[in-house]
Amino acid sequence: MNIHIFEGFTEVLSEVALALAPLFIVFIVFQIFLLKLPVSRMKEVAIGFLLTFIGLALFLQGVHIGFMPVGELMGEKLGSLSYRWILIPIGFILGFVAVYAEPAVSVLIHQVEKVSAGYIPQKVLLYTMSVGVGLSISISVVRIIYGISLWYFIVPGYIIALVMIKYSSKTFTAVAFDSGGVATGPMTATFMLALFVGIANVTEGRDPLQDGFGMVALVALAPILSVLTLGILYNRKERGQDDTADEREKVNSNNS
Repeated sequence: MNIHIFEGFTEVLSEVALALAPLFIVFIVFQIFLLKLPVSRMKEVAIGFLLTFIGLALFLQGVHIGFMPVGELMGEKLGSLSYRWILIPIGFILGFVAVYAEPAVSVLIHQVEKVSAGYIPQKVLLYTMSVGVGLSISISVVRIIYGISLWYFIVPGYIIALVMIKYSSKTFTAVAFDSGGVATGPMTATFMLALFVGIANVTEGRDPLQDGFGMVALVALAPILSVLTLGILYNRKERGQDDTADEREKVNSNNS
């Protein structure tokens, strides 16, 4: 595999520039009419835009020359193994650690802990999402190996999620659906997707276009279910503490 580091980098730069241009224009309009930030602050914002531009360009270039080709090659090698059952635990491990590499996940868990004043710790939410994504990757592997339709997972999954909303708090419901969005970040949409296309490409009777895709949909669903489950556990814990407090009050009132 021949890798040319800056092959197609010009196109990547133009794509990133077009993506950031509307945000920059909106900021300039707000600066002129509403914000009116001082020059020193404007310099910091400009540096931020520049760093974002460079970072996105380098990341996308890395995706094109590294993540996607290597992910597809790994998928083809793993899919060629005679003992394909090992793909299931491997998929869980890859899904588990992929959440740690998602920048949006780090932002989400930090904001949740900050806004909830530590009520929902970062590690608890991170582990919950990691387990959910790991299970979804394993299920995606099973779907490819046995040729199971995506509908058998997506439709029941969202029905279960809607039922679980009734038993979870509004806070966890909001966090759960945001978790589903942030979990499908650049790591999942680049490396993991290429990996599954590679597996489907070498699996007999599977169409990479039909069976290789759909994994991202399951990854988006898994954190919703796992975080809602966490919310239900939190509700049960709170009810148990309330019942204990009520019993103590009754005992104290009887003794008095």
